[in-house]
Amino acid sequence: MASWLPETLFEIVGQGPAPSKDYYQLLVTRSQLIFRWWRISLRNEYRSTKPGEAKETHEDFLENSHLQVQIALIFGAGILDYVFNLCQGKFDFLERLSDALLLSIISYLDLEDLARLAQTSRRFAKLCASDQLWERMVKSACGTITPDMKSLADKVGWRQMFFANKFQFLRQLHKQKQRQSTQGEKQV
Repeated sequence: MASWLPETLFEIVGQGPAPSKDYYQLLVTRSQLIFRWWRISLRNEYRSTKPGEAKETHEDFLENSHLQVQIALIFGAGILDYVFNLCQGKFDFLERLSDALLLSIISYLDLEDLARLAQTSRRFAKLCASDQLWERMVKSACGTITPDMKSLADKVGWRQMFFANKFQFLRQLHKQKQRQSTQGEKQV
């Protein structure tokens, strides 16, 4: 299953904590971890400093507490935990799926599970609130979508359309038709 993984598993860049102006890059590939840095300084003694690089195998990184501390200071403990898991072979395959595929999978969940999934990460929160998902949900609940329903959903949002009760929906459709007919009369 690991053969499905791309060569680059994770990459992040950032600036060191204040007062440092140095830049860092952390790259995790299938076989190694690469940590790069660029010194940014106005001091004469550091102006000619060349960029640095440390390459470690996953096994060596797991034992290198100095490099782990540097990564935690620069990128945070959450990134260190994530990288640590990658180096231990614990891959999050679900996070690597495309948005389109995840939307297809998510559309089969019930509302309670959707609410729980939205709380797990920013990516899932965005997907669970997306119009593409709620359009699928409305289509599966209604069967057929008329052009009037589609134009109303484009206006108010597919999620709002899903949660609107039938009476509200019919009232909104009626108002939309009235507006369209009055606009048509004004143009004539």
